Amino acid sequence: MSSAPDRPPLAERIARGERAVVAASIFLLAGLAWTWTMTGAGLASGDGMAGMGAAAPPGFLIVLVMWWVMMAAMMLPSAAPAILLYGRVRSAHRDDPAIAGSWIFMAGYLLAWLAIALAATGLQSMATRAGLLDAATMRVTSRWLTGATLLAAGLYQLSPLKHACLAKCRSPAAFLTRHWQAGAAGALRVGLLHGLYCVGCGWLLLALLFVGGVMNLLWIAALAALVAVERLVGWGAAIGKVAGFGLILWGIGRLAGL
Repeated sequence: MSSAPDRPPLAERIARGERAVVAASIFLLAGLAWTWTMTGAGLASGDGMAGMGAAAPPGFLIVLVMWWVMMAAMMLPSAAPAILLYGRVRSAHRDDPAIAGSWIFMAGYLLAWLAIALAATGLQSMATRAGLLDAATMRVTSRWLTGATLLAAGLYQLSPLKHACLAKCRSPAAFLTRHWQAGAAGALRVGLLHGLYCVGCGWLLLALLFVGGVMNLLWIAALAALVAVERLVGWGAAIGKVAGFGLILWGIGRLAGL
């Protein structure tokens, strides 16, 4: 009579379960963020619409949350490899108390996206009050500002700073090896630092939301796809350069009145 196959040790089974939960949580959060964005991101309310040009709560806070959730929707898929890699390291050294949970590492990314959301909310508020944005579509009304934004985004796509940040985002293993810090505070700082590098890859691409309309779902999806391709696909850097040349030509055309 054959004996039943040995089951993996309890610690290994728990580690596998944690990795599955982290992976599922990432895609669930991204799905919820996209769903909330597609249903209006809380801007259908009077407070939300009032917040477009407001400098105080509650409208300002609603717009801030909109931007933060939108950042999560656009950036979580491309951040997933680094978060899951951190989870693998934690699973391999589960008995080491110096390695914090994957949730703490991911919280660093959320803080980085909150920083860019704060900047975008402040910029949107000032631009709306200055009459540079259409309050309904959140799209730039000035041909000159549209052209300048496209041109700046295109030039940044080709810049050394962009590609230095992109190299960090495309090589999470090398990044974690170089910047690893122990403990919960260390995990939060490393997640925040990698999140800031990833923001550095695409902050001017995010500014293009003001060109196509902040709540233009097709435009949001197109920019999110470009961000993901640049970071996750082998030839993503080349696609980013092609996009840069395209944005430069588009910007010159807008400045020329075409």
